[in-house]
Amino acid sequence: MRTLLVFALFIAGCAASPEFTPAESSGLTFIHLNDTYRVGAVEDGNRGGFGRVVTVIRELQAEGRDVRILHGGDFLYPSLESQLWNGLQMVDALNYMDALAPMHVVIGNHELDRRTPEHLANAVRASHFDWLGDNYRFVTGDSEVDAALQSAFTVEYADKTIGFFSLVLHADDGGNDRDYAPIDRDYVGNAKRVIEQLEARGVDAIIGVTHLHLWQDKEIAGLRKTHPKLAFIVGGHEHEPQFSPLSSSSAAVMKGASNARAIWRIDMTFDANGLPQIDTQMLDMDTSVASDADYALLDKKWRDRLLDKFPFLEARVGGAAIRMDATEETIRNNETAWGNFIVDQMLTAYGEPVDFAFINSGTLRIDDFIADDIRFEDIGRTFGFSSFLRYMTMTGAEFRHVMEAGFRGTGQSKGYFPQVAGFRVCVDRSRDSGARIVSLQVPVDDGWQEIEADAEYTVVVPDFLYRGGDGYELPKDRPVSRPGSELKYLVLDAMIRAQAEGRAIGTPVDPTKPRIEVHEALAAQCFGGNPH
Repeated sequence: MRTLLVFALFIAGCAASPEFTPAESSGLTFIHLNDTYRVGAVEDGNRGGFGRVVTVIRELQAEGRDVRILHGGDFLYPSLESQLWNGLQMVDALNYMDALAPMHVVIGNHELDRRTPEHLANAVRASHFDWLGDNYRFVTGDSEVDAALQSAFTVEYADKTIGFFSLVLHADDGGNDRDYAPIDRDYVGNAKRVIEQLEARGVDAIIGVTHLHLWQDKEIAGLRKTHPKLAFIVGGHEHEPQFSPLSSSSAAVMKGASNARAIWRIDMTFDANGLPQIDTQMLDMDTSVASDADYALLDKKWRDRLLDKFPFLEARVGGAAIRMDATEETIRNNETAWGNFIVDQMLTAYGEPVDFAFINSGTLRIDDFIADDIRFEDIGRTFGFSSFLRYMTMTGAEFRHVMEAGFRGTGQSKGYFPQVAGFRVCVDRSRDSGARIVSLQVPVDDGWQEIEADAEYTVVVPDFLYRGGDGYELPKDRPVSRPGSELKYLVLDAMIRAQAEGRAIGTPVDPTKPRIEVHEALAAQCFGGNPH
């Protein structure tokens, strides 16, 4: 969107972003990225970051390529910075890139994190790039903002017209349900409707920009069988690269890695029959790609503002005994050292140790590695949301039922996947959802035993889960504490104590003694014990 005014308060003083006007175009290239939560790079500056994306764009333009940027959603929230500026720092960064090459974005579920529309409306007003949406609307109460969302969007390239459809997840599939952004769940139906509209307008190629699960993108890609102008779908939501090739019966599907650690280059041409053809390349944004020096000024501006708010952010609060993988792909699918350390602090949050504790991995937002010096920033980035805890009791049967929610569904990278303490669980994913826990065991003096269905156990969980977040259904007919003991400060306290005692934190996950054992089809045994 190019007519709305920028909020001068936030955009004033940003680094210059001169527009690039190439000579006669040597071809059309799309750059795709998704799920970007930081203005700068990750992994101690060694991977990702918009500065590297800008370098790639400038190099392509120097070759005479006509570049367009596509973003698959999730950029306003959640992050340490968005707690201060509600995503306007990201809008500033996306505006910089849009000035170099036009950017077209679809919202992700996290753009709808806030329950009221003001913050989204402010971001739309401040943006220069195009907001696309075909299965949702903006109903913010601001007519100019609502009209900024474009459906059945088209752009011109040489003598060709490129059409877009854009879709976002419904709440029933892990999205957010907001009155100011109603969403239609019929993804395939909406894609087909828009594709037919675009065909009727005579477009030459059709692209999907989505924020859906991969399997849903693949289902939509099958529309190519009857709509051959559908060339590819680029999306978000998954945080690691995904690819499904173009064929006569399916459009290509691509997703990048979060925080621009890997992006896609897609060159589009047209065959003798006028149908779109693509050449794709995943670009790894590591130290082999230099970060753009001009963009670094914008990066520094927001870093300085962050340090002005949190001057202690770079303070060392502890040390890591091992390199702990806290990337989303790992922490949402496996027991992890960082997750174990965090959830272990919950066991003593209320004084005397409780029996069990667990947390949804979606609460742990750092999507990075914890290694060597641990800084306050690592904790701040881990907890993108408030993490107040509750204390309660439930029976073994109730607890087993609650934990089934952590292993439901199909596919990877689910925010409801638990990190656990005080018990161990063995899961068979080949079983029906709701009946996948083969064994849930509790410690006893001589080892482990199966949880007792009628016994009472004490449990600490995040308030978010107690209230039904991420699909967990905890019993509401039992006494429960008020929300208290915010987890990030328990973690900080544990690190400071370890530091004072000269200890590093972090214990490798022992594959011979797992807390969580997940099988795609359990052959015979859990935990190397008796058949179940």
